[in-house]
Amino acid sequence: MSKILFVMTGVDHWTLADGTEHPTGFWAEEAVAPYEAFTAAGHEVVVATPGGVVPTVDAGSLAPEVNGGPEGADRIAAALAAMGEIDTPVKLEDVDLADYAAVFYPGGHGPMEDLAVDAASGRLLVDTLESGKPLGVVCHGPAALLAAEKADGTNAFAGYEVAAFTNAEEIQAGLGERAKWLLETRLVEAGLNVKAGEPWAPNVVVDRNLVTGQNPASSAPLAVELLKKLA
Repeated sequence: MSKILFVMTGVDHWTLADGTEHPTGFWAEEAVAPYEAFTAAGHEVVVATPGGVVPTVDAGSLAPEVNGGPEGADRIAAALAAMGEIDTPVKLEDVDLADYAAVFYPGGHGPMEDLAVDAASGRLLVDTLESGKPLGVVCHGPAALLAAEKADGTNAFAGYEVAAFTNAEEIQAGLGERAKWLLETRLVEAGLNVKAGEPWAPNVVVDRNLVTGQNPASSAPLAVELLKKLA
C-alpha cells in the first residue's frame, strides 16, 4: 500500500469580478470518484489543505441534476460522508513529498480562490513534476498550476499539454461572464497547451507524469490513468 496525497481547497467561496463571494469549495464527484478508485486499488489517501482547514464541499455538486438524479446524488453524498480523511486534513505547508507515491488535485471553484496563488502548493507542484511521481489534476484544480513558478519566474508546466475546465464550460455554467479571470485563458497565458474537448464530455490528457482532466466527467477516467502510472 502506498499513500496518495489529495491537495484540496481550503476556502468556501470564489470572489467574482464585482466582489461578490460565490459559495463553493471542492466538487464532490472529483474527490469521490478518484478516492474510490485509489482505495479500491489498495492505496491510502491523505488530505492536505492550506492551513489544515477542513475542506468545504460545493453544495451544488451534491444536487440531483449534476449526479444523474436523486439516486446518484444520494450515492455521492454517502460516499463523501464515508471519506473520513476529509475531516482530518494535514497542513499543506507541512507536507513532505517523500511520504507519497502520487499527488492529486480535485477541482471545484475553490482552487481559483486559494490554490491559484498558494506558494506552498506551487512548490509542491514543482517538486512533484520534477520528481517524476504521478500528478493528477482535474477540472478547476489546474488553477493551482498557476502558482507553480520556477526560480526564473516562468511556470514549471509551460509547454505541457493539459486538460482543464474550459472557457466554454464556464460560460455555459453561468459564471464565465462574472469571473475575474478564466482558467483556460490564464493557463494559455502561462505557456501551457490546453487541449480542450467537447463541453462536459470526459477528456483526459497525459503528458509525462502529469495527468489532467477537463471536468467532473473526467475524474474517474483520470484516476484510471493515474493508477496505471502507479502499477
